[in-house]
Amino acid sequence: MEMTITRCTENEWKQLQEISRITFDETFRAQNKPENMEAYLTQAFTEEKIKNELSEENSQFFFIYAGDRRAGYLKINVGDAQTEEMGNEALEIERIYILKAFQSQGLGRILFDKAMDIADEMQASKIWLGVWEKNDKAIAFYKKLGFSEHGSHSFYMGDEEQTDIIMVKPFAS
Repeated sequence: MEMTITRCTENEWKQLQEISRITFDETFRAQNKPENMEAYLTQAFTEEKIKNELSEENSQFFFIYAGDRRAGYLKINVGDAQTEEMGNEALEIERIYILKAFQSQGLGRILFDKAMDIADEMQASKIWLGVWEKNDKAIAFYKKLGFSEHGSHSFYMGDEEQTDIIMVKPFAS
Protein backbone atom coordinates (compact mmCIF):
# COMPACT_ATOMS: atom_id res chain seq x y z
CA MET A 1 0.00 0.00 0.00
CA GLU A 2 1.26 3.46 -0.91
CA MET A 3 2.04 5.83 1.99
CA THR A 4 1.95 9.58 1.41
CA ILE A 5 2.49 12.58 3.68
CA THR A 6 0.85 15.96 3.12
CA ARG A 7 1.19 19.19 5.05
CA CYS A 8 -2.01 20.03 6.88
CA THR A 9 -3.62 23.32 5.83
CA GLU A 10 -5.76 25.67 7.90
CA ASN A 11 -8.76 24.57 5.80
CA GLU A 12 -8.30 21.02 7.10
CA TRP A 13 -8.91 21.92 10.74
CA LYS A 14 -12.00 19.68 10.98
CA GLN A 15 -10.09 16.65 9.69
CA LEU A 16 -7.25 17.39 12.12
CA GLN A 17 -9.71 17.82 14.99
CA GLU A 18 -11.37 14.50 14.19
CA ILE A 19 -8.18 12.44 13.89
CA SER A 20 -6.72 14.15 16.98
CA ARG A 21 -9.70 13.19 19.11
CA ILE A 22 -9.89 9.62 17.80
CA THR A 23 -6.18 8.81 18.08
CA PHE A 24 -5.83 10.36 21.54
CA ASP A 25 -8.88 8.44 22.74
CA GLU A 26 -7.66 5.15 21.24
CA THR A 27 -4.23 5.62 22.78
CA PHE A 28 -5.12 6.70 26.32
CA ARG A 29 -8.74 5.85 27.23
CA ALA A 30 -7.95 2.45 28.77
CA GLN A 31 -5.48 3.98 31.29
CA ASN A 32 -7.56 6.98 32.35
CA LYS A 33 -10.81 7.71 34.15
CA PRO A 34 -13.64 8.25 31.64
CA GLU A 35 -14.52 11.66 33.08
CA ASN A 36 -10.90 12.85 32.75
CA MET A 37 -10.73 11.59 29.18
CA GLU A 38 -13.98 13.34 28.26
CA ALA A 39 -12.82 16.58 29.90
CA TYR A 40 -9.52 16.48 28.02
CA LEU A 41 -11.06 15.64 24.64
CA THR A 42 -13.57 18.45 25.05
CA GLN A 43 -10.98 21.07 26.05
CA ALA A 44 -7.89 20.12 24.03
CA PHE A 45 -9.39 19.81 20.57
CA THR A 46 -11.80 22.72 20.24
CA GLU A 47 -12.21 24.47 16.91
CA GLU A 48 -10.45 27.53 18.33
CA LYS A 49 -7.45 25.58 19.65
CA ILE A 50 -7.01 23.57 16.46
CA LYS A 51 -7.22 26.69 14.28
CA ASN A 52 -4.74 28.52 16.54
CA GLU A 53 -2.30 25.60 16.37
CA LEU A 54 -2.58 25.46 12.57
CA SER A 55 -1.92 29.19 12.26
CA GLU A 56 1.20 29.13 14.50
CA GLU A 57 4.11 29.91 12.18
CA ASN A 58 6.58 27.80 14.21
CA SER A 59 4.41 24.67 14.16
CA GLN A 60 3.67 22.27 11.33
CA PHE A 61 1.15 19.44 11.01
CA PHE A 62 1.34 16.59 8.52
CA PHE A 63 -1.20 13.89 7.67
CA ILE A 64 -0.05 10.43 6.66
CA TYR A 65 -2.21 8.42 4.27
CA ALA A 66 -2.28 4.68 3.69
CA GLY A 67 -3.61 4.55 0.16
CA ASP A 68 -6.38 7.13 0.18
CA ARG A 69 -7.19 6.76 3.90
CA ARG A 70 -5.95 9.28 6.46
CA ALA A 71 -4.08 7.10 8.97
CA GLY A 72 -2.39 9.50 11.38
CA TYR A 73 -0.59 12.77 11.86
CA LEU A 74 2.57 14.50 13.04
CA LYS A 75 2.98 17.85 14.81
CA ILE A 76 6.36 19.51 15.16
CA ASN A 77 7.35 22.77 16.85
CA VAL A 78 10.41 24.99 16.65
CA GLY A 79 11.40 28.31 18.24
CA ASP A 80 8.92 29.73 20.71
CA ALA A 81 6.19 27.23 19.72
CA GLN A 82 8.00 24.48 21.64
CA THR A 83 6.23 23.37 24.81
CA GLU A 84 9.51 23.63 26.78
CA GLU A 85 12.38 26.06 26.27
CA MET A 86 14.96 24.05 24.36
CA GLY A 87 16.50 26.76 22.19
CA ASN A 88 16.18 27.84 18.59
CA GLU A 89 18.26 24.93 17.31
CA ALA A 90 15.89 22.32 18.73
CA LEU A 91 12.94 20.64 17.08
CA GLU A 92 10.08 19.27 19.19
CA ILE A 93 8.01 16.34 18.04
CA GLU A 94 4.84 17.20 19.94
CA ARG A 95 2.61 14.52 18.45
CA ILE A 96 2.89 11.36 16.40
CA TYR A 97 -0.44 9.58 16.41
CA ILE A 98 -1.56 6.68 14.24
CA LEU A 99 -5.11 5.32 14.12
CA LYS A 100 -5.31 1.92 15.79
CA ALA A 101 -6.32 0.25 12.51
CA PHE A 102 -3.02 1.36 10.94
CA GLN A 103 -0.62 0.69 13.81
CA SER A 104 2.31 -1.72 13.45
CA GLN A 105 2.67 -0.89 9.74
CA GLY A 106 5.66 1.44 10.09
CA LEU A 107 3.67 4.67 9.76
CA GLY A 108 4.99 6.11 13.04
CA ARG A 109 8.52 5.58 11.76
CA ILE A 110 7.67 7.29 8.45
CA LEU A 111 6.36 10.34 10.35
CA PHE A 112 9.44 10.28 12.59
CA ASP A 113 11.63 10.27 9.47
CA LYS A 114 9.67 13.29 8.17
CA ALA A 115 10.53 15.12 11.39
CA MET A 116 14.20 14.13 10.91
CA ASP A 117 14.14 15.58 7.38
CA ILE A 118 12.83 18.88 8.74
CA ALA A 119 15.44 18.85 11.54
CA ASP A 120 18.11 18.33 8.88
CA GLU A 121 16.78 21.24 6.77
CA MET A 122 16.83 23.59 9.77
CA GLN A 123 20.21 22.25 10.96
CA ALA A 124 18.80 21.34 14.37
CA SER A 125 21.21 20.36 17.13
CA LYS A 126 18.67 18.21 18.95
CA ILE A 127 15.25 16.67 18.67
CA TRP A 128 13.06 16.20 21.71
CA LEU A 129 9.62 15.11 22.81
CA GLY A 130 7.51 14.41 25.86
CA VAL A 131 6.01 10.97 26.38
CA TRP A 132 3.67 9.80 29.14
CA GLU A 133 5.59 7.79 31.70
CA LYS A 134 3.04 4.95 31.41
CA ASN A 135 3.28 4.72 27.61
CA ASP A 136 5.84 1.91 27.60
CA LYS A 137 5.37 1.17 23.89
CA ALA A 138 6.26 4.75 22.89
CA ILE A 139 9.16 4.99 25.35
CA ALA A 140 10.67 1.78 23.95
CA PHE A 141 10.15 3.06 20.38
CA TYR A 142 11.97 6.33 21.10
CA LYS A 143 14.82 4.65 23.01
CA LYS A 144 15.32 2.36 20.02
CA LEU A 145 15.63 5.51 17.88
CA GLY A 146 18.40 6.93 20.09
CA PHE A 147 16.47 9.13 22.52
CA SER A 148 17.36 9.24 26.21
CA GLU A 149 15.52 10.59 29.23
CA HIS A 150 16.29 14.18 30.25
CA GLY A 151 13.77 15.18 32.91
CA SER A 152 10.02 15.46 33.02
CA HIS A 153 7.09 17.85 33.06
CA SER A 154 3.48 17.74 34.22
CA PHE A 155 0.56 17.02 31.92
CA TYR A 156 -3.03 17.39 33.10
CA MET A 157 -5.72 14.92 32.12
CA GLY A 158 -8.91 16.35 33.57
CA ASP A 159 -8.29 16.67 37.31
CA GLU A 160 -5.31 14.28 37.32
CA GLU A 161 -1.70 15.44 37.14
CA GLN A 162 0.39 13.04 35.07
CA THR A 163 4.08 12.99 34.22
CA ASP A 164 5.59 13.20 30.76
CA ILE A 165 9.18 12.10 30.38
CA ILE A 166 11.27 14.50 28.32
CA MET A 167 13.35 12.52 25.84
CA VAL A 168 16.15 14.09 23.80
CA LYS A 169 18.22 12.93 20.85
CA PRO A 170 21.29 14.88 19.75
CA PHE A 171 21.08 15.64 16.06
CA ALA A 172 23.81 16.44 13.60
CA SER A 173 22.86 16.93 9.99
